[in-house]
Amino acid sequence: MVVETQERKEVPKTVHVSVPHRAQPAGTVLLRVFRYNPNTKDEPTMVTFRVPVTKGMTVLDALLWAKEHVDPGLALRYSCRMGICGSCGMMINGEPKLGCETQIAELGAATVEVGPLPNYPIVRDVATDFTDFFSHHRRIKPYLIHKDNGGLKPVEREVLQTEEQKLGYYQFTMCIMCGLCDAACPIVAMDQEFLGPQALAQAYRFAADSRDEGWPERAAIADSPHGCFRCELAGSCSAVCPKGVDPALGVQLLKREVLRRRFRIGGFLVKAPARRQRSRL
Repeated sequence: MVVETQERKEVPKTVHVSVPHRAQPAGTVLLRVFRYNPNTKDEPTMVTFRVPVTKGMTVLDALLWAKEHVDPGLALRYSCRMGICGSCGMMINGEPKLGCETQIAELGAATVEVGPLPNYPIVRDVATDFTDFFSHHRRIKPYLIHKDNGGLKPVEREVLQTEEQKLGYYQFTMCIMCGLCDAACPIVAMDQEFLGPQALAQAYRFAADSRDEGWPERAAIADSPHGCFRCELAGSCSAVCPKGVDPALGVQLLKREVLRRRFRIGGFLVKAPARRQRSRL
């Protein structure tokens, strides 16, 4: 389910909260945080915290400082704090980013505005509901399927793969399921049943894996009305990926593979290029 757009367009009231002057060093930043609890009748609110900035401080660090020192009720999701788990996705100054990888100093702004990722229902404040996201990921069967065992038991023999075969899909294995790509996708915003760039890119990852034999199962999903051909190649999913993965490319290669196998066209899978050099901004 997608959060109603009109709720996001409301201009929320602003509440300024600060700690006593003695607790603040010279360098501070105004952290404007979206506050909303869908289980109450309260309207969305932007609360402003004045946070002391230290060297290397990230947006996640600033949120945790505000939660510890000012407002313990602030809701957000995080875990590893080092760009691996993908839990802390949020809107930072209007762009989907990982809070733990976005440093305050790199933003170069006196005010940092933080909100929940779009295209996801709001649990509370900055925390969003990934139920549909994970459901779409499970639908594409994100595991190797082999005819020796139907994918249910360990394969009794070793299934070999060359380095060249691995490079055909390797970049897509770097996905950390942070959900930023789906948050940036305009089709996800319009079609709640669209599988989204994350799930579709992973469908290609397994289609391109020489060890996998589960194409018939995945083809029915990829070639559905809410599958890969629903993508209009906006490219925003790839632009926001914090790991330099190119899900837009994966979706296009999946389209090619669907058509190739549907019409029994010969040829080989296209080797996906290496990951893009990601920007720190």
